[in-house]
Parts: sequence; structure tokens; C-alpha cells
Amino acid sequence: MSKNKPVVMIGLMGSGKSTAGRLIAEALGLPFTDSDSYLRATHGGTAAEIVAREGADALHHYEAEHVLHELGGEPKVIAAAASTLEDVRVRAALRREAHVVWLDAADAILAERMKSGSHRPGFSPTAMRARREAYFVEVADLKCDVGVMSPERVRDAVLREIRLPPDERD
Repeated sequence: MSKNKPVVMIGLMGSGKSTAGRLIAEALGLPFTDSDSYLRATHGGTAAEIVAREGADALHHYEAEHVLHELGGEPKVIAAAASTLEDVRVRAALRREAHVVWLDAADAILAERMKSGSHRPGFSPTAMRARREAYFVEVADLKCDVGVMSPERVRDAVLREIRLPPDERD
């Protein structure tokens, strides 16, 4: 693994994919992208607004579109919505083309964190875990427990995993 390969952050809502992803991107000198900014720019709304306007299936299609589009470009750090892993094309692309970091925590912790933003639809972490956990296991190269790890510790774990020499980490 090298910094020439995209790093994709996966996990349920509230796991800190964007926060840790930005730190990793900064450390690697790579661009960062997440589904929230992609949805606003490309589809004119937040995840919650898209669900209200077009339904969850449309949202999940747009989120998968985001990951597939970004994997096709230059290396970067991508925060992927959890729904993207339900798409067989996304899972195949992640296994082939990316270093995948799974951020996880207890459902109670994720539920509390989900309350921090109105941009998130009101999905249950327990229900989403039941639907998606097998997919996380299938594609993840590294799993981090964000119930006990800070975003900075996640960044450091990813940098160790991709084995960058210390002088290339700044």
C-alpha cells in the first residue's frame, strides 16, 4: 500500500469518516472528498433533504455514484457513505482499487453522534449495522474502534498501516 492508492473511509453514520478522513488527507498531502459535499454540489441537497425529496433509494444511488466517480480519479481520501457498500460494483472497486478503513463504535455511541447534524437522515445504527456489517467485514483492510480512538489516533493507525516513513507523513 502506498499513498498512490486511494484511502476510503467506511462506517455507519456518526463514525467520524469525514473528520478522520480530513486528517489523513492532510497527512498524506492528498485531496479529500465526502458524500455530504458531493450531494450538495451534484444533487442540490443534504442526505436528509434528498431522502425527503426523492427517497432513500435515490440517496443511496447518488452515494454509490460518488464513490465510483472518485475512485476513477487521482488518489485521494474518500469518506464513503455506508449505503455504498450495498452496491456490488462499489465493493468490487474497493477491493481492487483502495485501502479501506472501517470506523466502528457501539450503536449507542453512533446514535448519539448522529444527533450532531440535521444533514443526516434518521436511520437507526442497529438496523443499518444489520444490513451492512457483513459488507464492512468483506472490504475493510483496517478496522478502528472510534468509541475509544480519537480521529488523530485513527490517522496515526492508517499511516502505520500504509507504512509511510515518518519524514513523508507531514
